[in-house]
Amino acid sequence: MLRSVAVLLFMCITQVCGLHFYLKTGEMRCFYEELPKDTLVVGKIDVTEHNEHTGGYVKNSNLVLELTIDETFDNNHRVVSQKSFPSGTLTFTSLDSGEHKICLKPSYKDGTVGKGHRIFFDLALGSAHDYIDSKSTHKVDSLTRKVQSLNKKLEEIHWEQETMREREAAFRDSSESTNARVVKWTIVQILVLVGTCFYQLRHLKSFFVKQKIV
Repeated sequence: MLRSVAVLLFMCITQVCGLHFYLKTGEMRCFYEELPKDTLVVGKIDVTEHNEHTGGYVKNSNLVLELTIDETFDNNHRVVSQKSFPSGTLTFTSLDSGEHKICLKPSYKDGTVGKGHRIFFDLALGSAHDYIDSKSTHKVDSLTRKVQSLNKKLEEIHWEQETMREREAAFRDSSESTNARVVKWTIVQILVLVGTCFYQLRHLKSFFVKQKIV
């Protein structure tokens, strides 16, 4: 069963990429994707706002993510311009082969500034030949379900990665603290050993002098 699902996903989606990054309000992040002609691009966007009190990230209904796609090979001709509130999806088909610039910028409907944001942006790329016919909407629905399933798996991977980062950071801090204690204890032992040797030598010298050996 799982093998069949994997084969279907491979047949329908030729490339999947997931982005996870942080931006301030009004900052723009762009990346470039080389797309062949008639490539179907299906994306999922999830934007959260940093909560200074809890240190976590939460949803905000006033938060929007501006998304644009330009054809760099055609004088930056804009083919997509949309806003997500604060989460949404992207679906478009490349009309020509070439490099496309995809830009994202968080902002607020009420003009709020100075906030930090965490952005998840997942893309699934595949051929659009089998899906552009309006009489074959069931194919689009099938692809959408597959993409949603894939996005859910990507979210689980993101969560696992964050958990692993936290565990690695905690382990690194613990290792560094342990190493520091070991070094300090080694230095203390060396000092005690040197002091003991010095004391014993002085004691032996005093003993030999009393016994008139030296």
